[in-house]
Amino acid sequence: MGELSRDGGAVGGAAVQWAAARWATATRAGGGSSVMNRSWHPLAMVKSSLTWRSAVYLGVSLAWGLGWFVVLAVGLTLSVALLIIWVGLPLLALLMLAWRFGAVLERRFVLAAFGVRIPSPYRRVPEGRNPLAKLKAMAGDPATWKDLAYLAVLFPITLVEFVVSVMAWAGTGTLLFLPAIVAAGGGAEINFGVSYWAGNPVEALPMSLLGLVLLLPAMYVTRALAMGHAAFAALMLGPSPSQAENAALRERTEHLRASRARGVDAAEFERRRIERDLHDGAQQRLLAVAMDIGRARAKLDEDPEGARALIEQAHAGTREAISELRDLARGIYPAILTDRGLDPALSGLAGRAPVPVEVEVDLPERPPAAVESIAYFIVAESLANIAKYARATRASVRVVREDRWVVVEVIDNGMGGAVARPEGGLAGLADRAATIDGLLIVDSPAGGPTIVRADLPCTW
Repeated sequence: MGELSRDGGAVGGAAVQWAAARWATATRAGGGSSVMNRSWHPLAMVKSSLTWRSAVYLGVSLAWGLGWFVVLAVGLTLSVALLIIWVGLPLLALLMLAWRFGAVLERRFVLAAFGVRIPSPYRRVPEGRNPLAKLKAMAGDPATWKDLAYLAVLFPITLVEFVVSVMAWAGTGTLLFLPAIVAAGGGAEINFGVSYWAGNPVEALPMSLLGLVLLLPAMYVTRALAMGHAAFAALMLGPSPSQAENAALRERTEHLRASRARGVDAAEFERRRIERDLHDGAQQRLLAVAMDIGRARAKLDEDPEGARALIEQAHAGTREAISELRDLARGIYPAILTDRGLDPALSGLAGRAPVPVEVEVDLPERPPAAVESIAYFIVAESLANIAKYARATRASVRVVREDRWVVVEVIDNGMGGAVARPEGGLAGLADRAATIDGLLIVDSPAGGPTIVRADLPCTW
């Protein structure tokens, strides 16, 4: 919901902003297990497999970088030299296919090692069986040459990472396992400027404690190197700014199209429900009232008592019809919401709930009617679900303004396990929110608590 930058700045600033945006996009695409969003707490880093996967990648990637340096140096030199006899063209085409395939593998390595998913940046290759047209399209794709640049500089980058990693982990590992080394070799000398001789495993234990202390900076160094490598890979191997913007716009357009379609379906379903409720409920009662009044008019002169009973029956039917119409109107759009706003309307819902509900509404001004309506029905559906399924003893409703968003949160202490199933109530609420570019999130682990949060824009 936030924005990376409010202005473009200078050319250098824009490049830095784009790098940060590219990194953030790749990190979000990788889910919740990337090096960027993992905890920096020492115990969390020890337990996280990403720490050790990153350390392994940084230790072995030098061979990968060196291999591509040799392939590109020899291949490009040979291809360019043979261009004068046209043999270099097919060699250059094969080399281009090879480095694009190498870039694809590198994206997978980055995902496996650092948890960062880098979207494919390539333009669509023409369909058909003409290989020359496909090769021409690949050669005209800027992502192809970014792949080449990345693989060309991969060797010096991995060399630096390898040296730093070895310095960090070799000393730490040697100190940690020094008792075993001493037991196997009969003694060892450690020199930190001051020589220390360990003749037996017991004498080596202080060095193991020092290794435990050095384990923390080694993990931090690994995390920093991993973040830097992943950020550079996301910048070079990911989509360009225009591609990322177009992809985001396409995804947003598709999301809006789907949500609008579901919204239309939901509106049509609601229209049919209202029509059915009117036909089966209030309309039938009013028809019965009309028949009772007609029969009472016919008996008015001959049987006044019977006419009076029919009028009483018609009166009772009229009151029932009015009650049904009032309930139906409240389900469409509650009058209290129109007249007095969200706070009284939500307080009314809380008062009818079977569990104690604490309501907090902090809005400096009334939001648009659509936002009020969606917020009301989100709370109404959530409280209804709490009553039916949650087995909760208390709940809370919070509606606040955050920047240009109205945030609606409904929390209960029930059993949890709520899931937004297709065509279910929570999915319908998500579709309601999506019609105004809002977002609904359900966090309901087994055992609770359940949190239903909706972010609704005040302007769109």
